[in-house]
Amino acid sequence: MKYQSTRNNSVCVESAYAIGNGISPEGGLYVPESLPTLTLDDICALCSLKYKERASKILGLFLTDYTAEELDYCAENAYLASKFGSENTAPVVSLSDSLNILELWHGPTCAFKDMALQILPYLLKLAIKKNGEEKEVVILVATSGDTGKAALEGFKDVEGTKIQVFYPVDGVSKIQKLQMATQSGANVDICAVKGNFDDAQTGVKKIFTNNDYKKELSSRGYTFSSANSINWGRLAPQIVYYFSAYCDLLNSKKINAGDKINVVVPTGNFGNILAAFYAKMMGLPINKLICASNTNNILTDFINTGVYDRNRSFFTTDSPSMDILISSNLERLLYHLSEGNDALIREYMSSLEKDGKYTVSDEIKSKVSELFAADCCDDKETAQTISKYFDKYSYVPDTHTAVALNVYEKYVAKTGDNTVTVVASTANPFKFNKAVVSAIAPDVSLDDKDEFELLELLAQKGNIDIPVQLSELKTKAVRFDDVCCKEDMIKQTDKFLN
Repeated sequence: MKYQSTRNNSVCVESAYAIGNGISPEGGLYVPESLPTLTLDDICALCSLKYKERASKILGLFLTDYTAEELDYCAENAYLASKFGSENTAPVVSLSDSLNILELWHGPTCAFKDMALQILPYLLKLAIKKNGEEKEVVILVATSGDTGKAALEGFKDVEGTKIQVFYPVDGVSKIQKLQMATQSGANVDICAVKGNFDDAQTGVKKIFTNNDYKKELSSRGYTFSSANSINWGRLAPQIVYYFSAYCDLLNSKKINAGDKINVVVPTGNFGNILAAFYAKMMGLPINKLICASNTNNILTDFINTGVYDRNRSFFTTDSPSMDILISSNLERLLYHLSEGNDALIREYMSSLEKDGKYTVSDEIKSKVSELFAADCCDDKETAQTISKYFDKYSYVPDTHTAVALNVYEKYVAKTGDNTVTVVASTANPFKFNKAVVSAIAPDVSLDDKDEFELLELLAQKGNIDIPVQLSELKTKAVRFDDVCCKEDMIKQTDKFLN
C-alpha cells in the first residue's frame, strides 16, 4: 500500500514514511492510493476476535510495510485491559432497539483520542527505524482539548521523541487544562495560545512547512512529526472501532450480517467521521454518515450547501473539542471524491487560505449529499439533551455526545429513517463536569464549586463513578503555565528544543 499527497499525487511513499513525517512537504495530507475492501465474510470473521486483534487485522490492510508480528505487538501493548478497564476496549451500549452508543472514552485520558494515540507511539517508533531516521523526532500537536492530553500520555518518555502541545488559552475545559498542565514526562512541553484552536492548528502547520527552520533543526539533530489526525498513523486506528462496533452489534443480535447501520459523529476537525467514511468505502454496511456540529456549524453548512466559509463568528461552547472553523481532514475527503484531483485540492486550499472560503463543484456536492447528512445544535439544546437522556435512560452523555444525540433526533424527525444507529461517544462526562451536572441538576448552585467538588457532585447526581485519572489531578502539581501569542509559537518551539 502506497500513500499519495492530497496536493501532489506524484508523491508515492510507504506508510512508515507517511507516519514518520506526518505531513507532505508541500502541506498536503497523506492518503492511501487505494482503499482495501472487506467482504461480509471478512467482517463476520472479526466478530470472534478481541478488539486488539481486530485492530491488528484492519491496520494490516493499510500498513503493508509493517509485519503482522509488529502490528500484533503494537495493538497488544496499546489496548491493554489495564489501560482501558477491560478487554472490551470500545464497548457498545444499547439505549433502545435502534439507538446504540459507541463509548470511545475508556482509555487513560477519558477521551476518544486514546483509541489512536495509545497505538501511534508504537507505530511511530517502528516507522523511525524503518525510515532509517537517526534524528530525534519532535512531535508538534495543536489541540482543542482531548488530543493534547492523549498525545502527551502516549508519548511521555518515549525514547527518541519530544512532544510539544499548543492549546487555545480559553478554549478547553478546566479539567482538560489541568490534565495537560500536570503532565509527567521528561520529554514533554505544553503552551497555551492567545487565540482559538484554528490559530493553534495554523501555527503548527506553519512550523511544519517552514523549510528554513526545518533545515536549521535538522542540523541540530531534530525532525518533525505530528500526532494530530493530519498524521495517517493517527487516523487509521480510528477506522477500526467502526468495524468493531458493527461486530459487537452482530454478536448481540441487534442486527443481522449485511444489515446497514447509520453512524452519527460529533466532529469539528472531521477526522472521526472521515474514519467512518473510510470504513464505509471498505465495505462496512453503513447507510448514512451523520455529521453533528455545535454552534460552530461550518461543517453543517458545507455538507448542506457545498460552500466552505470560515468567514464567520467563532463561538466558545460547552462542547469545546468541536470549536473549530478549519476542518483539516475535509481535505482528504475532497481528494477522494474528486478522484485524486490534486490540482483541484490545491485550488480549494489556496482559496481557503487567501479568501477564507471555497465552493466545491456540483459533482462533489452531489457525492457529499449522498454520503452525509448534517445538522447542529447550540448549548441550550445540548443541555436539554443531556437532561433528556439522563431522565429517560439513566445515561449521562458528555456535551459532545449530547450534540450527536440531538442531531440524531433531528435527522430521524426529518427523514423518518429508523435504521439501527451507532452514535460515537467521544468523552467521559466528567471531563465537562460543570456543563453536565448543571444539565442533570439545574436547581443546584455551582458558582462556589471548584473542579473537584463538581466531580463529586456529578458522581452523586449522575450515579456514576469518577475516573481515577481525573480524581487524582487534585494532588498533582502544575508543571506548565506558559502562554504565547499565535505569532510566537515557533519561538516557543525553539525555546523547548533549546
